[in-house]
Amino acid sequence: MTATSSQLDAVLAAVDSGLDQSLERLFELLRIKSISTDPAYAAECQRAADWLVSELNGLGFGASARPTPGHPVVVAHGPEQAGPHVLFYAHYDVQPVDPVALWHSDPFEPELREAADGRKIIVARGASDDKGQMLTFIEACRAYKAVTGSLPVRVSLMLEGEEESGGKNLPPFMEANRDELGTADIALVCDTDMWDRTTPSITAMLRGLVGEEVEITAANKDLHSGMFGNAARNPNQVLADIIASLRAPDGSVAIEGFYDDVAEITPELKAQWAGLGFDEQEFLGEVGLSAPAGEQSRSVLEMLWARPTCEINGMWGGYTGDGFKTVIPAKASAKISFRLVSGMQPDKIRAAFRRHVEARLPPDCTVRFSEHGGSPAITVPTDGPMLQKALVGLTGEWGKPAVVTGSGGSIPVVGEFKRILGLDTLLIGFAQIDDQIHSPNEKYDLESFHRGIRSWVRVLAALAE
Repeated sequence: MTATSSQLDAVLAAVDSGLDQSLERLFELLRIKSISTDPAYAAECQRAADWLVSELNGLGFGASARPTPGHPVVVAHGPEQAGPHVLFYAHYDVQPVDPVALWHSDPFEPELREAADGRKIIVARGASDDKGQMLTFIEACRAYKAVTGSLPVRVSLMLEGEEESGGKNLPPFMEANRDELGTADIALVCDTDMWDRTTPSITAMLRGLVGEEVEITAANKDLHSGMFGNAARNPNQVLADIIASLRAPDGSVAIEGFYDDVAEITPELKAQWAGLGFDEQEFLGEVGLSAPAGEQSRSVLEMLWARPTCEINGMWGGYTGDGFKTVIPAKASAKISFRLVSGMQPDKIRAAFRRHVEARLPPDCTVRFSEHGGSPAITVPTDGPMLQKALVGLTGEWGKPAVVTGSGGSIPVVGEFKRILGLDTLLIGFAQIDDQIHSPNEKYDLESFHRGIRSWVRVLAALAE
């Protein structure tokens, strides 16, 4: 159902007039201590799921809390109707609150405060990640129902209770319910942020991930460095040499074939990113750095969003305690990760890395590899009709052009939507970079909550066009 201009205005007015009630419902949900990582809070996770089921059923959805080996998945379906069918995903679980002493108030007693710059902020665990973001969508549905009695598109929801604890039960759940969930045309996720406080964005690129652990072994036991030094192979040195060989002097990754499947971004997207006003010096300066270390021919945004990486996440071997021990260790180890971009296959990169290591092993050394997961990158076509319509909706709310961005991180559920259900995903969020998610004093701007609801109203209307 395409909403008329007057209907859209009426729905937006309902959002504005009902903001206090929307905020009350958010505070109710924030008071539920749905910490998924701690078994002591299992009943609270169930309570959060039941709260959502009650709210969604009250809005005319057919909603239920579906059991899994862990916490429930809430699934809800609106009535069938003509036009696009969207599947909205969010998660109702939250991170632990430790260290509690660093919170300025009870993390599960939400407060509306004024920040130092005068902004109103909602402070509580889960305010931004992800209960506040989740309710922006649900409250948009509420406003539509109140004004028009229906939604402009068919809406289904899948709300997870284990995102913060690994989400291991969601892929099997999706596999088991593929026929039910896979009827949607596109997935919507509200678990990301805006480009800046006034510029909405859609994240269209998420990098994939490959994790590897390497263990180099030489002698059959640790050796005295005075008695065996020079004569015995030192695994620490072997590992250091191999790690040093992973990067070329220009900052590129030196593994053979690493860039074979890496495509360049379009000139249009490169130009849009160049116009975002991103300050590379400020970005690095905030963490005490000054010079970009990756591919020297690339901008920092390209490095973060559109180029693959190889990073050393940990190294150890020999004696690392207090004092000094003159030992040549028998073993040396490292943890190494690769962030992948569209077109790169995790298995292919893993195999290329292992060949690179094995080709550089000197005599008397062996290597053992341990796999630590792998997922492909996700890219949504920037010229796709759904994405373009959503950009129009966001631009209409914020009064400045919405932008398409990438993310250096990985959101596994987006890959599962594509792998299991065959769905592309629009990642539309209203968080801010200073929301302190996973940290004490997590907050969500009141404007993010209010205009997030209004944004979803406009996006749903745009998708129905």
